[in-house]
Amino acid sequence: VQLVGSGGGSVQAGGSLRLSCAAPESIFSTHAMGWYRQAPGKVRELVAAIISIGGSEYYLDSVEGRFTISRDNAKNTLYLQMNSLKPEDTANYYCVASPTLSLLHAYRFHYWGQGTQVTVSS
Repeated sequence: VQLVGSGGGSVQAGGSLRLSCAAPESIFSTHAMGWYRQAPGKVRELVAAIISIGGSEYYLDSVEGRFTISRDNAKNTLYLQMNSLKPEDTANYYCVASPTLSLLHAYRFHYWGQGTQVTVSS
């Protein structure tokens, strides 16, 4: 585990949270990074991802327009701003990194964080 995720918590529906993920510069500058989530009894989902150069982004349909992924290259930190949260967003969120976006989509993660819990109540 070389990625350190943080920022989870409990909010009411409609609220906001921002997740952060710190990575070593050697990983952050060369890898596509993203967030996937896993809820009990549900299929894991790649929620959002962003490439290392150029800023191309991916969003799961159900979070499009509500979540924003971004990178701070000066701080080697990845963020996921989550607005208008819904109970169905409740899950453990993991920061992940792979050399390409395709590998992230294939759930072939080269690096991952320890997970941070997001709980949204109705």
